[in-house]
Amino acid sequence: MSIASDGDIAVEGVSLRSLPKISLHDHLDGAVRPATIVELATESGIELPRTSKGPVRSERALADWFVRQSDSDSLVDYLTSFDYTVGVMQTAENLTRVAREFVEDLAHDGVIYGEVRWAPEQHLTRGLSLDDAVEAVQQGIEEGEDIADRDGHSIRVGQILSAMRHSDRSFEIAELALDHRDSGVVGFDIAGPEDGFPAADHRAAFDLLAENFLPVTVHAGEAAGLASIRSALLDGRALRLGHGVRIVSDLDVVNRAGDEVQVKFGDLARWVRDREIPLELAPSSNVHTGAIEAWGSELADHPFDLLYQLGFAVTVNVDNRTMSSTSLTRELALLVDAFGYDLDDLETFQFNAASAVFLPVEEREELVAMIAEGFRVD
Repeated sequence: MSIASDGDIAVEGVSLRSLPKISLHDHLDGAVRPATIVELATESGIELPRTSKGPVRSERALADWFVRQSDSDSLVDYLTSFDYTVGVMQTAENLTRVAREFVEDLAHDGVIYGEVRWAPEQHLTRGLSLDDAVEAVQQGIEEGEDIADRDGHSIRVGQILSAMRHSDRSFEIAELALDHRDSGVVGFDIAGPEDGFPAADHRAAFDLLAENFLPVTVHAGEAAGLASIRSALLDGRALRLGHGVRIVSDLDVVNRAGDEVQVKFGDLARWVRDREIPLELAPSSNVHTGAIEAWGSELADHPFDLLYQLGFAVTVNVDNRTMSSTSLTRELALLVDAFGYDLDDLETFQFNAASAVFLPVEEREELVAMIAEGFRVD
């Protein structure tokens, strides 16, 4: 199969880009357009990375640098590339612009509902308050939604506020999320280096959110294993798992016969599967960060299909569009190429995502109906 440079392919005669999609795990600082970074870095006096050939100066060269830097098989190394994106997102004007372009890019990708996660505490070096930062991003989201609407594309985007798990501001960020829950914020997350920083370290924040019924997703099972997932569920009361791919470690494949696989479930894996706790899988990113290193180094080695066939609530996400040079359309195309999925499979992934969004049930049902209509092939 030939995947176009923009990731689009036709499946059963239908363009993947044209299909309605849901984006659950999409970082704002991982989705800044390279051209925007070059422009804003120049204006802000931020020095862009250097290579053996000298400093990076063009959009194309910077885009290529991000891909090389991120394909490191290490989450810690992968995260260093965010110094440049976060660096240009320190003013209200720049945050608004980045958020607006983010929504425009989602609309172009066929996304009808997205949740954008970002860490306000990382955007205060030039005088913004936490509230200023959230309001600036919300302004950009609303501007992007208006632009998409004028272009004939209906899209809605909610904010997920992330606290950095290696810092001590999670309770403050939880309070911030609650303060803005009626003005764009739909949920809470903890992000950053996972190994050694369990959800249990932020129990007070999670208690506050649970007491006020604000939904939570937690990065877990990406750079750390089953203990991280367990803590996300028990300490964080996570309704979704950010990545969660290492839940496969709690499965024991006891027999393979052709396409048939017999698996023994551990208690944690069975709980996640039976409770239909959504996995926010990001195939390309999981390869780039080494999250699937126990199973291989290529996308075809990703345990996505095993999890899907076993009935886990798998969803497809980009994680960081810029770092992985990808889109939701491209991620779906890569999965079609690797595992031979058809439109019914792709529709299932979108139904799973629609059922997992942090919206009231009536609005989730509306998204399900929009997906069913968009996937209908006459």
